[in-house]
Amino acid sequence: MGTLFYIAGASGAGKDTLINYCRNQIDGMLPVIFAHRYITRPANAGGENHVSLSEEEFKLRLKNRLFAMHWVSHGLYYGIGIEINLWLKNDFNVVINGSREYLPIAMEKYPAIKPILIEATAETLRERLLRRGREDSESINERINRSKMIDTHSELFTSIHNDGLLEDAGNELLATLLQAESIL
Repeated sequence: MGTLFYIAGASGAGKDTLINYCRNQIDGMLPVIFAHRYITRPANAGGENHVSLSEEEFKLRLKNRLFAMHWVSHGLYYGIGIEINLWLKNDFNVVINGSREYLPIAMEKYPAIKPILIEATAETLRERLLRRGREDSESINERINRSKMIDTHSELFTSIHNDGLLEDAGNELLATLLQAESIL
């Protein structure tokens, strides 16, 4: 059975950037699969490489049990496809971009899950969210304030601080993913 890595963190913490860094470093050379999220957000919204669904299509897939995990955040629907179960069963390690609020449910479904929290200072979050350009200043302030209020269950996570160079946090995440690889 493979290992499920659950990457979480505040908007702007750099989850997608770090996931892409690791994907490029591994580049199919190891049995690691980076799952795409299914999101009711336009494909051209920038940032994450996701599968864009209409709300109706998302609800159809949900009704037909095609998601291993799903949640709603910031007015959008997010899902992780059931294909991850087949990948795990076939000894692939799977990396997903999850929600901090959904983690307790994910832990019930996948008791051997390995949660990884990507953290950054409020200043870094604000700068990155402004650069991303998807939200206005008020929405950014709400995201940062909400981030401070969410209980991250920090004792359950491996924490990676991502305020500096991409390579520093990227290599730390990569090392965490590769630790499970040495177990296989």
